[in-house]
Amino acid sequence: MSPGAPEPSDRDAPLVDVEDLAVAFGDVSVVSGVDLRVDRGDLVGLVGPNGAGKTTILRAIKGTITPDAGSVRLDGEAVADLSARQTGRRVASVPQETNLAFDFRVRHVVEMGRTPHLGRFDGHGADDERAVREAMDAAGVSRFADRPITAVSGGERQRVLLARALAQETPALLLDEPTASLDVNHAVETLELVRDLVDDGRGALAAIHDLDAAARYCDELVVVANGGVHAAGSPEDVLTAETLRAAFDAEAFVGRSPATGEAAVTAFAAVDADDPSGETAQSGTRRIHVVGSGRDAARTIARLAAAGHDLSVGVVPAGDAAAAVAADAGAAVVSAPAFEPVDDETLEAAVALASEADVTVAAGGDAGPNAPVLAAADRVVSVDGDATDEALLAAVRESGSESGEGDPETEGRGPPVERGVREAIE
Repeated sequence: MSPGAPEPSDRDAPLVDVEDLAVAFGDVSVVSGVDLRVDRGDLVGLVGPNGAGKTTILRAIKGTITPDAGSVRLDGEAVADLSARQTGRRVASVPQETNLAFDFRVRHVVEMGRTPHLGRFDGHGADDERAVREAMDAAGVSRFADRPITAVSGGERQRVLLARALAQETPALLLDEPTASLDVNHAVETLELVRDLVDDGRGALAAIHDLDAAARYCDELVVVANGGVHAAGSPEDVLTAETLRAAFDAEAFVGRSPATGEAAVTAFAAVDADDPSGETAQSGTRRIHVVGSGRDAARTIARLAAAGHDLSVGVVPAGDAAAAVAADAGAAVVSAPAFEPVDDETLEAAVALASEADVTVAAGGDAGPNAPVLAAADRVVSVDGDATDEALLAAVRESGSESGEGDPETEGRGPPVERGVREAIE
């Protein structure tokens, strides 16, 4: 059960409102031009590469650092005009760093969350005791409440700091990598708890490293990269291959998790712009048709899509893993019912796609009913299940460098297999 919620404000202002925020340390600009807002009932994810400035933004919102430009408002009030106690009644934070130097009991650490609600000489009353008890129960730390904080694990300390933040009973929460030190079970429990608190009317801004978790739990994502906000919006709109390439310098395939239906991100190392072929991920893209089914074909499709190639697939059995990945990649898919003969119309559609492609990739296994599709292709690259990502991309890249025509090793075999390609990937 969620700990007690704060009294709702009568104002319509967002809980957190950041406009044109800029922070520099000396002559080094960390972030600039940052705009974001957190409303009641919203969980906003702050994502981006390490060193992008996510923690700096959270510290500026809390008021622990003074921005060089822009404004931060909490529930309609400028942070610059609020005392530390007033700020502590509006926003509570869970830092990424869990080092606590003193040997406090866990219960006492959680009780520190009540400080903004107490006068200088006030003791804890019934409301404070209730808030601490509910916070410890919600964060799952009650069983070691009397244990020294130095005697619990890093993950347990993270949950203690979450309990301390919950005990503040603020309308807004700031969380800096709240699941970084947690095992899978407690990571899910933490995000489920935050989601419940938000659904009960609070707001939360969380720096999250796990993009799949961010897509699953967040209402909105703000991508921070290259010193500012690179993209903002719903996870579906933000988590795209183009955005992730620009923000993280990584190639990514964005599909759908079959378990949650939310975006699922698979990242790959970016294609080297200094590749000997002289082609970048953008200039070297090709029109590729993929033939195959099962996991090997699905992996091949995902990697080629992440590299930015224009794909088509087929004939592939309906419901096959390769068909699902191809649909997520936005590829043209020719499918046929599983375990049934492929009709002529379906086969002709796949043949047309292969004949128009720059290269056709045969991903593992026998050609089977797709033999006419391979025969219609100008160039074929054969990939088995042991092919590395680097070899796959190199084979596709090299397939356009020569046709193989006139090669005595390929004449009379139908479509020419590029010289050196098979050896490169097997």
